[in-house]
This record gives sequence, C-alpha cells and structure tokens, in this order.
Amino acid sequence: MTEDEWRGGLAPHYDYMLSERPENPEMRESASIWLFEENGEFAFPRNGIEAIGAVWDTHRYDNNFAFADGRVLFEHCPDGKSHSPIGPDGKPTILGSGGFRFECVEPYKRWRVTYDGNPVDTTSDANARNEIDMSKTTPLRYEVDLTMVTPCWVQDNTPEKYEKMSAREKADAESMGLGYRMEHQFRGTGKLWLDGKERAFKCVGNRIHRQSVRPLEGFRGHVWQAAVFPDGRAFGVIAYPPAEDGSTYNEGYIWQDGKWYEATATKLPWLDELIPEGEDMSLELESELGITRIDGVGCLNSYKSGIAEMPGFALNQGAAKYTWDGQTAYGMVERSVLKGQ
Repeated sequence: MTEDEWRGGLAPHYDYMLSERPENPEMRESASIWLFEENGEFAFPRNGIEAIGAVWDTHRYDNNFAFADGRVLFEHCPDGKSHSPIGPDGKPTILGSGGFRFECVEPYKRWRVTYDGNPVDTTSDANARNEIDMSKTTPLRYEVDLTMVTPCWVQDNTPEKYEKMSAREKADAESMGLGYRMEHQFRGTGKLWLDGKERAFKCVGNRIHRQSVRPLEGFRGHVWQAAVFPDGRAFGVIAYPPAEDGSTYNEGYIWQDGKWYEATATKLPWLDELIPEGEDMSLELESELGITRIDGVGCLNSYKSGIAEMPGFALNQGAAKYTWDGQTAYGMVERSVLKGQ
C-alpha cells in the first residue's frame, strides 16, 4: 500500500492542526479517541476536543470513562483554555484545552494523548436515567501513545466535492461536516492513574480528526460502529436513518488481509432505549466479500439526553464486545436518536 493510499488520498499536512483562528467563525477542528483496554476492563468511549472559530481562545472538551463494574466518569468542559498549536518542532502538532491534549507525533501514523482532570463519578445505570450527583468528582489522569494500524477512512466533503452532490447528498454531508473527516484504528500503550493507583495498560480503538463546518439542523440520528481484531482485520460503518424521501447515508469498510473493501450495512442496532449492559449490537456488512456478520454485545456505556441545539436528542457512547469468525475484540458504538422522528 502506498503512502497516499494509507492517507486515504489526503495530503500529509491534513493531519496537523490549524495554526491560527479560522476566518469562518463556524469552522471547527475536532480530535477524538475511542479507547478500549484490550481485555474490556475499561474504556474511554469518546474523549474529544471541539475547537470552534468563534471562541478560539477556549476549546470545549468532553471525556467519558466507563468500567466493567458499571462505574462511569465524565467531564464536560465548555470553555477550557486553549493550548498553543505549535509543538517543539515548530509545526502545528498540538490541539489542547485545559488538562487535555492531543499531539500528532507523526501524521497518519502516531499520536499521543494526555489528560489530567476531575470528572464526575457515577454509574452507567444512573447515567442512563439522568440521575447524577454532579458534586461527586474523582481525580483521573492518563497518558497514552497510539500507533495507527488501519488506513485512513476519509469523508471528503470539501467545497469541490460538495458542489457536485445531489440535494440529498448535500444534506448528509452537512450532518457529517463540510470539510474533511478522517478516522484510523489504533493499538496503544498507556498509564492510568485513578483511586490512588497507577495502572499500565494496552489498548485498541479509533482516532478521528476533522476540520469542517457542521450545521446540525438536518441531523436525524445515526449509528456508528468500529473495531480492530487480534489478526489485524477491522471494520467501520456510519449510517443515518432514512430521510423523508426514503434515501439514506450508509458507508463503511472492511480491512482484511491487507486489503480495503468498501461496505454498506444491511443490519444495524438502531437506538430505541438506553440499556447499560447486554444489548444486542450485532451488525452485517455487505461488500465484495459477500455478507459479513459481526456479533456484538453492548457494554461500557455512557449516555447523554437532551442538548440545547437539539431538544429530544438522546446519545449513547459506549462499547461492544464483538465476535467475528471466532475472534473477539472490544470496539466502539455511538448511536443517537431524535425523539419524534
């Protein structure tokens, strides 16, 4: 595979950060990870920064942590102080806010992520019921080094591509973000400090980097799943529910034996209710390989209900224990629904 193919056709500089405030106040830079301890003992079901042009001196971040015993911690910081994007080598390799930082060590290949904060300490069950004592917090710190193990999965909605889209394709592009979005799966090693203890760990997961304008008026919910397995095979898929005209966005891939196969989902676990543990997360993907069935059981979940921009919105960010041809791996699940749709 060529370097260009590994990057999904994007130029090398796209995995660096914006070096200054964008001219468009709605432009945002986002970096996030979904991280899973390799044995399923804990997960970070989305730790991410959203840097928006209109408020460039502060960056929002949202970090979720889930443990196999049902414990959940989370921090929502709407206005963390922005870090300088310029790294030690003089390049824009840093995206940081408050005690949270991403560093691009080698574009499309290696990243480093660190966090030091005091997240709210609750349970997945209480989180699902939205019955949380916001005053109960616990110090948590981690550092992790990530190595990308799959090629870059790219959603290219840059102006040149957007102009050639149909009206329906444009609406779906707006939900994804007008600009570009890239996603890699990774393996990593790190350390976690919690409850006065230091713990070394190995992990898998996926990393997302996006620079785009993202209007949410037409957003109608979604399912997004991904995982990488012990033998190196991996999958990813994002789909939206059918629009009023019956059309839908449904895009995915299978990475197997060093080959990339475009795929679409024929079965997905749409969000109907908030079930902290044990929900069926199985899916089926259709590609030139035929129908690939991947079994999944939900776990390590966090939830959010209702946000100002989208009343009636419910969000599940968590994990599943996936099984594919006898191999198992922990991977991500993100699902949302707008009630009444």
